[in-house]
Amino acid sequence: MRNSLKPNYNKIYNDIIAKKFPDKKELCCHLLRKKSLSVLDIIEINELLFQSKKQNSNIANQKFRAYDKSTILQILDFQEKNGLSNTQLALHYKLSRNTVAKWKKQFYVKFF
Repeated sequence: MRNSLKPNYNKIYNDIIAKKFPDKKELCCHLLRKKSLSVLDIIEINELLFQSKKQNSNIANQKFRAYDKSTILQILDFQEKNGLSNTQLALHYKLSRNTVAKWKKQFYVKFF
């Protein structure tokens, strides 16, 4: 598969900011300067732009998040660097504790 099938999130979010949130451009500019956005960058931009949404919609949106291997390893690295438990990490990234445990089994077993 070609990379051209991947959405151009920089263009998408620049258009959204220009049309709906011109006042929030400064908040997101450090992320939008990157050549390509990671999953965590996209989640951070969404939170910056749409932070006024209700808690119920955040819970519903969490069901549809997908993480690639590099993002999972980045999240697990964050846990290790900051000495967080699975519960603390799950709260920080709005994940399930079971998801964190599954990722640790899946990715850390290969390293030992």
